[in-house]
Amino acid sequence: MSSDERLRNSLTDALFEAILLLRTKEECYRFFEDIATIAEIKALAQRLEVAKMLKRNETYTSIEKVTGVSTATISRVKRCLNFGADGYQLILSRLQEQD
Repeated sequence: MSSDERLRNSLTDALFEAILLLRTKEECYRFFEDIATIAEIKALAQRLEVAKMLKRNETYTSIEKVTGVSTATISRVKRCLNFGADGYQLILSRLQEQD
């Protein structure tokens, strides 16, 4: 599945090209700390954890308890896992290969 065309433009392309230039976790911390708020970064991290937990068939209750996210966020991540652009599927597969 392809990504949403509404997201694609030269500014977004430049952002993703910049992200692809990061070489270490420390560089990621430094860049993301400058470009996003701590709350935004934590929200992204929570969503990734939600995706991992959904993939393990954990319940909404346990996901909510562990991550602190709302059931609305869990539902949104689940919808993306099932009907999204397969970005979560891609990264979860690569993370599993890495382990």
